[in-house]
Amino acid sequence: MTWLVVVAALLLVVVVLAVPSRRARERLAGRRPAIRFDVPRIRAGWIVAGPPWRAALGTAGVAAGPALLAGGPVGALVAATYAALAGRAWARRAEHRRRAAQRAGSLDALCALVADLRAGIPPSVVADGGGIHRDARLNRLTTAVWRLADQTGAPAADLLERIEADARAEDRAAASAAAQAAGTQATAAMLAVLPVGGIGLGYLIGADPVHVLLRTPLGAGCTVLAVLLQCCGLGWSEWIAQGAGR
Repeated sequence: MTWLVVVAALLLVVVVLAVPSRRARERLAGRRPAIRFDVPRIRAGWIVAGPPWRAALGTAGVAAGPALLAGGPVGALVAATYAALAGRAWARRAEHRRRAAQRAGSLDALCALVADLRAGIPPSVVADGGGIHRDARLNRLTTAVWRLADQTGAPAADLLERIEADARAEDRAAASAAAQAAGTQATAAMLAVLPVGGIGLGYLIGADPVHVLLRTPLGAGCTVLAVLLQCCGLGWSEWIAQGAGR
């Protein structure tokens, strides 16, 4: 009965922290909410599609409940840790794809901007659509080009074309660095999965490694230490990959 209460409390914490109510969303948006009562609802994919911290918290809470019943506190800790790492990685990958799509859209808009200027459209008309970039750096550079062209009469089309070429060259360099760092990430993922092979080998020789690792003091200590070392190794490999990308 105690375990059921703990599981229910964990799931309630996840729902309260990860899924804000409608009134909370209205307060964050700056609107004054009406007086009403509603129940938070979990939408499919909402937790994983959010920020990395919310994805890690949500997946950890979801995985910890069943693992607590099946493997005790140590099993819940292991399941929550691995689920948090997987949810965070999923959310970061989705965020990276979203930012890449926004970056590509900004560069396409910049290219269209240059084409309009080359076609002879008045700069004042083109400038009205110059703030459509979602990339902050491109926005700053485009604004500086308009200011420079207005004050000195410099050719805005040439400057914008150079900005676009520089941005695309930067993206190609970042993609090349990420491809070179993919080997490090693949090695880290393979090393993270190796303990599963060790557990399977233990069953093949007639032992019960899961019981030892989750139900005995020495095994629990080894399990917690192994999870901590794996988290440090994954974090180190991620830091190396990010450094290569920069």
